[in-house]
Amino acid sequence: MGPEQEDKVKMVVAGITLDQSNNMPIIILRGEEEEVAIPIWIGLIEASAIATELEGIALPRPMTHDLLKNVLETMGGRVLRVEVSDLRENTFYAVLYIEQGGAVHQIDARPSDSIALALRTSAPIFVSRQVLDKSQHVDMEMLKQALGEGPDGEGKSDKDRWTEILENLKPEDFGKYKM
Repeated sequence: MGPEQEDKVKMVVAGITLDQSNNMPIIILRGEEEEVAIPIWIGLIEASAIATELEGIALPRPMTHDLLKNVLETMGGRVLRVEVSDLRENTFYAVLYIEQGGAVHQIDARPSDSIALALRTSAPIFVSRQVLDKSQHVDMEMLKQALGEGPDGEGKSDKDRWTEILENLKPEDFGKYKM
């Protein structure tokens, strides 16, 4: 890790779960080498984009994040990394680092979109230590049990719950967006 990355922690997507109080999707980012994990509440559309990539589901047509990846690659660009860079008023902020033609561009983005794109491009995900200090953390023992890493090795999965939610989606669930 270079000096510019010292104030950041490399993270991986531990999984997606649902907030029990409101059924909103939550993505859990977990430290790749550090014992830290944070929850980020995201929208249903973004959660489905992340879940399809995590589950390796091939869709017949490209989703928005697939399109963005294809455009970047066609234009000779690549995602260098994603950084969850700030947390203000309970809203996370992220930056995409895109290299194209020898120049590195920093693009403001939502963490959910950034993570969906990072998964599609195998780009690393970082969270600034400042964000880690400000955000609520996930209990690592509970996370390990949920992921099947507990002493009994049996984890709980939200896969069936996600399958049910995705199968029961109706166009009106997406609000103002036309389907």
